[in-house]
Amino acid sequence: MAITSYPFDGQAVTESQFSQLFREFADSGIAASAQANAFSTSADGATMAVKVQPGFAIVRGHAVLSTAVETLPIAAAGTSARSDRVVLRLDPSVNQITLTVLQGAAGGAVPTPTQTDTGIYELPLATITVAANATSIASAAVSKERPFIGQSVGVWVNATRPAAPRLGKLGYNYDNSAWEFWNGTAWTSLVSSVSWSSLTGKPATFPATSHSHPWAEVTGAPSSMPPTAHKHPWGDITGTPATYPPAGHAHSWSDISGKPGQFPPTDHWHGQYLDSGGTISWANGSKMPHNNSASGSGTWYAVWVEGDGTFCRNTSSIRFKENVRDHEIRPEDVLALRPVIYDRKPTEERPEPRTNEVGLIAEEVEETLPWLVNYFDGQVDGLRYDLLGVALVAVAKDQAARIERLEARVEGLSP
Repeated sequence: MAITSYPFDGQAVTESQFSQLFREFADSGIAASAQANAFSTSADGATMAVKVQPGFAIVRGHAVLSTAVETLPIAAAGTSARSDRVVLRLDPSVNQITLTVLQGAAGGAVPTPTQTDTGIYELPLATITVAANATSIASAAVSKERPFIGQSVGVWVNATRPAAPRLGKLGYNYDNSAWEFWNGTAWTSLVSSVSWSSLTGKPATFPATSHSHPWAEVTGAPSSMPPTAHKHPWGDITGTPATYPPAGHAHSWSDISGKPGQFPPTDHWHGQYLDSGGTISWANGSKMPHNNSASGSGTWYAVWVEGDGTFCRNTSSIRFKENVRDHEIRPEDVLALRPVIYDRKPTEERPEPRTNEVGLIAEEVEETLPWLVNYFDGQVDGLRYDLLGVALVAVAKDQAARIERLEARVEGLSP
């Protein structure tokens, strides 16, 4: 017959059939709360043994009950560490479930329990780490791994909740319209309520993104606003006249926007700057640049023009200097300079070339006396001709020393 059904009155039912039936009611595992000590394994502490507490378990549809603490010897340690495993071992051939120690290989992994459908079935309880040359099993060497049988899901009200549930017992409480479970000390909602304050990992701030708020959605907005100093671009003003009749007014240069940085030359005159007598009046802090002769008894300075176009006087007093030290100048470097005559290239501001100018080539000077060279935008630009006199001091000193030595030699040749 291909179809078998059982159990019925007057019908023989085999052990295998009952085992298969009971496995559908409960998984293999310890029939107790995870907080209980049922079949819990611990170290003896003083000997090569472990102790297993009493308990009740289901092993592949078969029941096993232990009512006393069992002591299991652990094989003597070798020169290498190993791992053993404590199991409940079902052997249908002898109709028995026993506590057994599966001994691992030296230096190997934890032994794998045998779990067949009709033959040997081993339910793991704990692993034992056996140290090399150990004489006892320490507490830290025992790692519990008991599985527990499943529990049915219940339905109740507050008054009919289970009185002594196992850890993890789950049910639906229709007084609270919520799923809840037993956490070992109290019934706890399966889905806890969430509020912003209870969220973990939330950002403290949010980066601003482009958005807009209609005025109607702004709360606390004033119905009217007192005027304050502000400006309106001309393009935003509606109803402006196309032209304005002239009226007396003035505009300061600093108030004019969009003015050019410079003006192209045009025919013009400077009569308004002339003093009586036809001389140029003060402009830009001095009228000497416009005068062909210098006179007067005041103090005169050489003038430097800085890179930004501003003027400053050339001071030399020690009052303005620090970190003063000798500067070695080789006379041959000065004597290597090559005076030249050249024509200056025309520019947009001065289209007529200036010819027959006398001077030095800055790139040539850079080869021997780079401290005389000016740079602009990282390129050689000009020369400090005012410092040529300083360079010539070294030449003069060298010539003076040579003359002094020659005079001494001449005197030595005199009769």
